[in-house]
Amino acid sequence: MDLFARSWTALRRAVTELPDEDFAQPSGCAGWLVRDLACHLVIDAQDVLITLVTPAETEPSRDAVTYWEVSATPPTGDDPLDALIVRLAAAYEEPRLLKFHLDDVGSAAGRAAGLADPDLRVGTRGEVLTAGDYLSAYVLEWTLHHLDLVAHLPGAADPPAEGLARSRDMLEKIAGTAFPASFSDKDALLVGTGRRAPADAQKAELGELAARLPLVLG
Repeated sequence: MDLFARSWTALRRAVTELPDEDFAQPSGCAGWLVRDLACHLVIDAQDVLITLVTPAETEPSRDAVTYWEVSATPPTGDDPLDALIVRLAAAYEEPRLLKFHLDDVGSAAGRAAGLADPDLRVGTRGEVLTAGDYLSAYVLEWTLHHLDLVAHLPGAADPPAEGLARSRDMLEKIAGTAFPASFSDKDALLVGTGRRAPADAQKAELGELAARLPLVLG
């Protein structure tokens, strides 16, 4: 849960520190500008708040790894919900308003996570997890979206190293195998989730795993 807080704080800080012009730059999410991704983070923060106050009585059906639904088809940005995010983001008009809303809702989500009992069972997406597993799953969410945020912004800071390492570990468990040791944590996440095509040498190192990529998480 500490890693959730560090990853989320770093991502929110990265958004806060962006100059206004960067909000019009492309992000690492297909079809989304940086402003659209920032708006999506507001929705993510709302989801955290909703889930943490949705207790469940039954035994957990998922954990931090099995929380994720895996597809082989990368998003195109044409999904109706993705398109809705673009319209919502445009409605803010000024980056400072989007920053304010993310800080407001995002801070509340962070406080709620810090107060949560890790053994509390919560319901989300028709499944039950412990709060600890749910928040651990979101370390991967925050880390991947931090990479999306800075994909075309070379001056922006990368996610925390410990978040990258933990996210790689989760992705390898989802894949059922390890990525080559020569891959950095960042490369494993970008290549593994289809955010970057592997170089020829990397593809050779991946071996049979290359045919199973990308692992598109939702």
